[in-house]
Amino acid sequence: MTTVCRSAGHTETGNVRRRNEDAILVRDDLGLWVVADGLGGHAAGDYASTLIVERLGALQRPGDVNDFITAIEDGLQQVNAELRAAAVAQQVDVIGSTVALLVHDPAFVLCGWVGDSRVYVHENDALLQLTRDHVHGQPPDITQFGGRSASAAGAGVLTRAVGVEETLYIDWAVAGSRPGMQFLLCSDGINKELSDCELASVCREPLGPRQQVDRLFALSLARRARDNLSAVIVRLEAQ
Repeated sequence: MTTVCRSAGHTETGNVRRRNEDAILVRDDLGLWVVADGLGGHAAGDYASTLIVERLGALQRPGDVNDFITAIEDGLQQVNAELRAAAVAQQVDVIGSTVALLVHDPAFVLCGWVGDSRVYVHENDALLQLTRDHVHGQPPDITQFGGRSASAAGAGVLTRAVGVEETLYIDWAVAGSRPGMQFLLCSDGINKELSDCELASVCREPLGPRQQVDRLFALSLARRARDNLSAVIVRLEAQ
C-alpha cells in the first residue's frame, strides 16, 4: 500500500489590511508545502514571504529525504542572509518573515518552522499542534524584537523569524505518515480568528481539502479578519 497526498491552499488579504504579506507553496509533486507570513509593520514583508516560497519551490528533490531537508535549510539560510542585506541596503531595521513547512516521505512527515505560523495534525478525531510559537514568554526565548502580537495561546512578540538574526535556527518535528492523517498549515491570521476547537471541527467535516480550506476562509472572513489569511491542508490517503 502506498500513501498519496491530496492538498489545497489559499491566501488573501483579509478584511482590514491593504496588502497581503503572506505567501504559500503547494507542491504535491515535491511533497512540500509552505506558509510564510511577512512581518506586519516592517518594510517589504510581502517581498520576504514571496522570496521564501519562490526559493523553496525552485528546489529539486533528490532520492534521499535527508538531502532534501539539507537543501531546504540551505535555501532558508540563503534567504535569511539576502533579507538582512536588503534591510541594510534599504536602511530599515528588519525585512523578515515567518515560515512553516511540511515535507512528506513514505516513512514519516517532517514539520519545520520559524516564527508563529503553525502546523497542526488531525488524526483519530484529535487535533494536535506540531509547532511551538516562537514568541516571547515561551521557551526557547531568544531575543525580543518588533511589535507583532502573539497568538491567542500567549501574549508576547516574535522571538524568531527569517531575516532577523545572522544565524537562522529552524525547529523540526516528526509525525507519522499514515492514511487518514491530515495536516493544516496556517499563518496566525487564521488562528487569531478561529480556536483550535473550530479548526478541529473543520478538519472533521467530510469534505475534500479544497472545500475545507474554503470553509476556514468563510469562517475567518465572517469575523474581523484583521490580519492576512493563509492556510494549506494536506491529506494522506491510501492508494
